[in-house]
Amino acid sequence: AILGPPEVNITSCPNCINVTIKLPASHFRDKGKLLSLTDLYGELHYNITLKSLDGEHKRPRQKTTEEVFSTVIEDLYPSRNYCVSVVVTASTNKHFVPSPWVCVTAGPEAGQGYHEVIIAVAGAVCVSLMVVAVLKCVHAAGFILPKISLPLTLV
Repeated sequence: AILGPPEVNITSCPNCINVTIKLPASHFRDKGKLLSLTDLYGELHYNITLKSLDGEHKRPRQKTTEEVFSTVIEDLYPSRNYCVSVVVTASTNKHFVPSPWVCVTAGPEAGQGYHEVIIAVAGAVCVSLMVVAVLKCVHAAGFILPKISLPLTLV
């Protein structure tokens, strides 16, 4: 039996891509029930080949016992196009068809998140209010712009 091709989807993340792999269906049945590849082989191996401007790079072989699983490829250049192809093999079956190439652009470097921006703005507002309160107290005490009493002739 020939294994593959697996179904591959990729999404971008900051300086990385997330690869979701769905094992190919098997055509074997047991008592009318369609068996999965993990039912047949238990543990399967998969290889991911990553293609970019630098050429093709085979990632180390990994094991899986799940029908659908994800892996993250990190330390990529931001805003660069990457393509992946996946091969699934079993210890007793080396006949395979690789997945078609699937491409995506890696996300830009991680910037400040929404919550950090809100906290920064709230902090700036609090500091501004404290400065205004201190200046108001100093003014009321007469240290800034003291009230000068005018001579009676000018009143």
